[in-house]
Amino acid sequence: MKIENTKAQMRKGVLEFCILSILQGKDAYTSEILDHLKSAKLLVVEGTIYPLLTRLKNAGLLSYRWEESTSGPPRKYYGLTETGKLFLKELNTTWSDLVKAVDLVTSNKSTKK
Repeated sequence: MKIENTKAQMRKGVLEFCILSILQGKDAYTSEILDHLKSAKLLVVEGTIYPLLTRLKNAGLLSYRWEESTSGPPRKYYGLTETGKLFLKELNTTWSDLVKAVDLVTSNKSTKK
């Protein structure tokens, strides 16, 4: 079993959560989202993010708008819908619970039977 495959699967598992979290503060276009992810060492390529953004939009979690750019073609800005905000709130709770559970198990503090 290759560690890189496992690490990649772990990153993919939280990617939607990270994208929704990035968009919580303000609308952003794809390059900005990629920059946030890269700065957090979640390396994602454009071939991965575009289908994911489309899937989140089709699920009603994101909306988008076109905005003219002073340095090139118009940019597609993504933002959270009301449904997306509620979904993110649930994910935050689930993530917090999951982190606590994993920390408990991996730190060997769990009660052993």
